[in-house]
Amino acid sequence: MTKIKIAVIGVGRWGVHLLRNFLEHPQVSVAAVIDPHPERLAGVKRLFHLDEDVLLATEWQAIKEVPGLTGVAVATPATTHYGLIKDALQWGYHVLAEKPLTLDPLECQELCQLAAQQQLILMVDHTYLFHPAVEQGQSVVQEGKLGDLRYGYATRTHLGPVRQDVDALWDLAIHDIAIFNHWLGQMPVKAQATGRVWLQGGVEQGKNYNSSSSPPLQGLADLVWVTLTYPDGFQAYIHLCWLNTDKQRRLAVVGSRGSLIFDEMLSLSPLTLISGEFERQGNQFLPVNQKQEVLEIAKGEPLQRVCDRFITCILQNTPPVVSSGWVGTELVQILTALTLSLNQGGQPVDISVDA
Repeated sequence: MTKIKIAVIGVGRWGVHLLRNFLEHPQVSVAAVIDPHPERLAGVKRLFHLDEDVLLATEWQAIKEVPGLTGVAVATPATTHYGLIKDALQWGYHVLAEKPLTLDPLECQELCQLAAQQQLILMVDHTYLFHPAVEQGQSVVQEGKLGDLRYGYATRTHLGPVRQDVDALWDLAIHDIAIFNHWLGQMPVKAQATGRVWLQGGVEQGKNYNSSSSPPLQGLADLVWVTLTYPDGFQAYIHLCWLNTDKQRRLAVVGSRGSLIFDEMLSLSPLTLISGEFERQGNQFLPVNQKQEVLEIAKGEPLQRVCDRFITCILQNTPPVVSSGWVGTELVQILTALTLSLNQGGQPVDISVDA
């Protein structure tokens, strides 16, 4: 069986997991690993017992020396994505990019158009869209089991890691926004965000700024509150913070007949359907039909599914649907609108999704 040759660009915290999955994939041959830090290259060589014929290089352009290279996985800081992905597409390689695709929606659109022109796969690693619980959750929501959808909420907090290239909004929110969009089958039309800076930035280091203060929010926000409004009036509220010792990974959609909760911190199963509704008796609203069901979900590592889908798309010459470059573009457009709101003291901002 002929294997597809893949290069992994960046083997930091997330790139190591991409490398592991591609090394384990039966239809992949990892031909190159690129990272500007020699100690990382030495580390992954030892960790994964890489063959001597795997190119280890600190310069990105070295991948052009690899004969028969088919695709690259880009897991570098978001600020570097545009240049690396554009080069890869122009050189004729399929691309799997770590989220976000870039930090600029116009750059995202350009890359999507370039991939189409080159007839190449451009896929974004929105890992949660391949989580078995998220896949099953979409079925529950779209089958109408929750009744009329009313609102949603999510909390994503932990003590680190603290990024230096993007703020907590860009680092964390994309996961929950992707899940809400996927479950609802629609894109938000209005964005609103407020936040606080403690660790990095501000006119005076260490001084706290909230979104309504003067001067406006400066530096990388450590805490962000998000409100998204969808075309049908559904609203999603998201709490994001990377300096909160209370680790939470929880998202819920609430309807007239129940709530669906995706909680990664639950050891038994992360997906729970809690049914219940009101029955009116006179001027009283009495809860009825209450029950809780822990939903069984399929086994499987989400990132392994991402890597497998990327390889399948290459083999079948079929663009990805769930996590395409265009899906990544839409999410960057939403984050850009939220950033504008954050910098305008929490003013609502209309979202223009052109993808």
